[in-house]
Amino acid sequence: MDPLAFVIFIVRALLELLVWAIIISAILSWLVAFNVINVRNGFVYSVVRMLEGVTRPVLAPFQRFIPPLGGIDLSPIVVILLIQGALRYLIPPV
Repeated sequence: MDPLAFVIFIVRALLELLVWAIIISAILSWLVAFNVINVRNGFVYSVVRMLEGVTRPVLAPFQRFIPPLGGIDLSPIVVILLIQGALRYLIPPV
């Protein structure tokens, strides 16, 4: 296997995992906001903290420039679209 192909494979996999982490983090934030799940549960708290630790550094720069519309944070959508564009057009398929 070509070393460059392996690096591209790792980068693509990490970006796809980041997209899933953003989606799951957004869904969990809705469930917490509507009191469907409770962060006082130790497992839920640790999952939410881990996902925020992964997604917050990526979302924070976009949240400074994209204001929430009607209380809805659109920065995850923008970040997911940018990642998907990079995966499709900038990073060659392996």
